[in-house]
Amino acid sequence: MSELTIRTATEADFHDALSLFLPVFLQEIEDKDDEWYRNEWEPDRLLLAHDGDELIATAAILTRQMTLPDAGLRPFAAVTTVAVKTGHRRRGALTKMMHAQLHGLHEQGREPVAALWASEAGIYGRFGYGMASQFLRAHIPKGVPFRSGTDVGKDRVRLVSREEAMPSVTALYDRVAPQRTGWLSRDERAWAEYLWDTPHWREGASPLKFAVHPDGYVIYRTKRKWGERGPEGELNVLELVAATPVGAAALWRFLLDFDLVGEIEAPIPLDDPLINLVLDPRQVVRKQRDALWVRLVDVDRALVERRYSAPLDTVFELTDVFCPWNQGRWRMVVDSSGTATVERTDTDPDLLVDTTDLAAAYLGGVRLTDLAAAGRVRELTPGTLIPASRAFLGDQHPFCPQVF
Repeated sequence: MSELTIRTATEADFHDALSLFLPVFLQEIEDKDDEWYRNEWEPDRLLLAHDGDELIATAAILTRQMTLPDAGLRPFAAVTTVAVKTGHRRRGALTKMMHAQLHGLHEQGREPVAALWASEAGIYGRFGYGMASQFLRAHIPKGVPFRSGTDVGKDRVRLVSREEAMPSVTALYDRVAPQRTGWLSRDERAWAEYLWDTPHWREGASPLKFAVHPDGYVIYRTKRKWGERGPEGELNVLELVAATPVGAAALWRFLLDFDLVGEIEAPIPLDDPLINLVLDPRQVVRKQRDALWVRLVDVDRALVERRYSAPLDTVFELTDVFCPWNQGRWRMVVDSSGTATVERTDTDPDLLVDTTDLAAAYLGGVRLTDLAAAGRVRELTPGTLIPASRAFLGDQHPFCPQVF
């Protein structure tokens, strides 16, 4: 490898960047994929790495907001399009790109928190990213009954066209997203990217279908399938959003009673109401997977962005080799309202924690006590671990319904 150079993209780099990262993710360039990519195109936030004259790596940030525990939507760096060209891997290009991206955020005073979805879970820990949220891939057979007395309300779930659905869908999402930890802001471009629906993306299934309820909506695809005993169609949920328990029950009942379907598959949060709606929870087969990986770019600015579940006064000894400005001792004080202040201190530390593990706990879904049980967090002052763990926990499991 010759001297690696990194620069910010310009408008002229659009097709070169697209042509690099799609094959890296084993995708081919299909008709209008360039139009899809325009919805994620922020050239001033895209880094390009060249080996001589050859483009070999990309790493981008989308300007987005994410809901933090009890704090609503807050700016964060949505890291995406991280790709290294085949033949140039494991030679330091990714490390240099991550270094340039995180150091750039710090030096420019941009978003204090970064997050990404990892194509391979073993990659990003060395750059300070911690696994902060998970989700369930649920498989439910058609017709599963609800518990007796479940209220599905009197309002019908209506199957409507995309055009008719979108005003209700976007309004419902904007109503719910600020209350759900891990959910993202969506402007018009983000919606267009999320609901991209060319035949190439359907993998043999139907176009996206839209069903609406006064308190929610569901977006899904169907796929015809017949077995020896009759219909075994597949229904794959892209997103189910409900603002009320009745709305959630009505939407799930709509899916579970769908004609010619054998099984429903859906991504759901760890605390989705479906588990407590059905009479037999074993019928909801769940496979747990990692979702958001979080990085605290500037720990002092990041920790004060969210709210906490209990008062706290503790000192962290933080290790952070990749972003050394975070290293050292930080005193964190949380008042009775859940608001935190974070300042440098020379006081003896109560807890020893790496930035990766503090990031894992940041969205409130990972217990510091669990990390301590694995030897990843150390209690230096007896009795300080449990109060810190309780303070970081959120009232709901973080869930990000959208891969970016």
